[in-house]
Amino acid sequence: MATYTLYINGQKKEVETEPETPLLYVLHDHLELNGPKYGCGLAQCGACSVLVDGNATTSCVIPVSTIGKKEITTLEGLAKDDELHPVQQAFVVEQAAQCGYCLNGMIMSTVSLLNRTKNPDESQIKAALQQNLCRCGTHTRIIKAVKRAIKNQ
Repeated sequence: MATYTLYINGQKKEVETEPETPLLYVLHDHLELNGPKYGCGLAQCGACSVLVDGNATTSCVIPVSTIGKKEITTLEGLAKDDELHPVQQAFVVEQAAQCGYCLNGMIMSTVSLLNRTKNPDESQIKAALQQNLCRCGTHTRIIKAVKRAIKNQ
């Protein structure tokens, strides 16, 4: 076991775990952050996405030992002062969830996209969300929510 200092949602946290433990397990088991979901365990569905230095990253395959001093943001860390992040608010307004399992990944990928591109077009939006699987078919509402978030940022 080793001790790791992680910078998560603006706070410094120490965890003791094995070096190869996936970041997702550390978030759930040690820090009780449940926004990222376990989906496939193979970085193919996007449900476990978090922001690492502002970029959407699948946390199920990243060993905690590789994080270093990078800033991690989970779904729980997007809201500020009890106010939803504009992307979260847009997803609520557009009712862009059905079962909600993909929601974490869709939101984190959207925030990551908007961190890089302030006014993406629809093809850029679809490319950014391509790594996220939605089994319920709410894709049209998700695209509407992303477009609303672009207007509200």
